[in-house]
Amino acid sequence: MPEGHTIHRLAQDCLHRFGGSTVRAASPQGRFTESAALLDGRVMSAADAHGKHLFLGFDGAGWVHVHLGLYGTFRFGTGPAPEPVGAVRLRLTGGTDGLHHADLRGPTACELVTPGEKQAIHDRLGPDPLRSDADPGRAWARISRSRTAIATLLMDQKVVAGVGNVYRAEVLFRHGMDPYRPGRDLTRTAWDALWADLTELMHEGVRNNRIDTVRPEHTPGAMGREPRVDDHGGEVYVYRRARQACHLCGGEIRTAALAARNLFWCPGCQPGHGG
Repeated sequence: MPEGHTIHRLAQDCLHRFGGSTVRAASPQGRFTESAALLDGRVMSAADAHGKHLFLGFDGAGWVHVHLGLYGTFRFGTGPAPEPVGAVRLRLTGGTDGLHHADLRGPTACELVTPGEKQAIHDRLGPDPLRSDADPGRAWARISRSRTAIATLLMDQKVVAGVGNVYRAEVLFRHGMDPYRPGRDLTRTAWDALWADLTELMHEGVRNNRIDTVRPEHTPGAMGREPRVDDHGGEVYVYRRARQACHLCGGEIRTAALAARNLFWCPGCQPGHGG
């Protein structure tokens, strides 16, 4: 499932290609036909993201709410749009120079919502490190009272929006934190440091359109090691590195199921219950 930086990057890309211009909308698959007809010929005036939720605003028609889920994709192209291939839920064409197109396939959600319905979605989500209106204190209020493991809380979109499996594993490693530590055992100082690091890492993810979490002194060039080879891309400390040696202590990276996803951590660098 895409993490929050991907959705914020999609919002930027949609606004860059279609913002302020008249857009043609269609639903080749047929499941969004009525709503697409309401969007067709209108101006895309805004794009917004909160956690893993994308919102595209159209003058006089409301907002398209998209959640990609596990299998959804949003692909862009230039030039004449080709014949639709597969189950294209929504196709947008036109844009700033009339030559852009975008196809949305396989999302968990694609619906036309009112401003009030959009706000209701925001209200049920936790603060997003990538949003200027984010209040980390809201997340802390829940974390500081919870017996739940911090690695689980970070994946709870009602607590922190946008953090996925990669960012939770990597930020906990970067702070030497046992992923099984109960939220209420954290100090406010430790939480503020986690939040600040997530904010920096995720903003970098938006800029580079990939996740890199290793510090400069731990890059392949600095350490004289081979670059990572993985379809995820990016340099990481523990994510998808189970049974490999930790870059820092040399110990074996472990994995276990937690919050319905595979957690990765280093018992040597993150001592505690999980060790």
